[in-house]
Amino acid sequence: MTRPLFGLQGKRGLVVGVANDQSIAWGCARALSAAGAELALTWLNDKARPHVEPLAQQLQAAITAPLDVSVPGQLESLFARIEREWGGLDFLVHSIAYAPQQDLHGRVTDSSAAGFAQAMDISCHSFMRMAKLAEPLMKQGGSLMAMTYLGAEEVIADYGLMGPVKAALEASVRYLAAELGPAGIRVNAISPGPLATRAASGIAHFDRLLADAETRSPLRRLASIDDVGALCAFLAGDGARAITGGTLYVDGGYNILN
Repeated sequence: MTRPLFGLQGKRGLVVGVANDQSIAWGCARALSAAGAELALTWLNDKARPHVEPLAQQLQAAITAPLDVSVPGQLESLFARIEREWGGLDFLVHSIAYAPQQDLHGRVTDSSAAGFAQAMDISCHSFMRMAKLAEPLMKQGGSLMAMTYLGAEEVIADYGLMGPVKAALEASVRYLAAELGPAGIRVNAISPGPLATRAASGIAHFDRLLADAETRSPLRRLASIDDVGALCAFLAGDGARAITGGTLYVDGGYNILN
């Protein structure tokens, strides 16, 4: 029986990065669930749990757990549980990023070694770690997705340290795609335009980015978390079976401007 190209019935996936009902990861989780997928959702810590657990219940997530990628063993424990309860994994959404505020708000020139290393570990290397753990669970192939931003390829005012970090993430996507492609595992980066999420609010003068994107983008509108979710659901499905190693934009066309 041929699987439908644009549905996710029978597929199971992990979404990492839901913080509240405004987060990009929530838009992705909602779209994935609506397309028929069974989900595993995580929350960062006990402080985040009351905001995320009710959302997981809304989608009847089969697996829920705390996940702080900086805590040794937590990521491995989560994937061991997925293997134990599901026996496999079809897709994964990585939507987490962090940089210490003093490094994020300062010049890249002045960034500390410790701050840069922490930002790289949480925002970039954690995706590589997830890919390594997901690989043996994707016996029939799969889809790995990570969230990036235009500041990875051009200088965006006030984006600072996250620019080099996201550039590393996009390069990692390409290398992972090349290495995992023979196993049928696709790896892509999704690049939304600026969205009014709690995570983005940590960027200095973020309201300027929002205003500029809305007034200058060809579609004259900001993308929403649901717009990002729609692309995510497509990339998780068989309709995207020949798409890998790319950065796909959901920004109203803002990325084509000078």
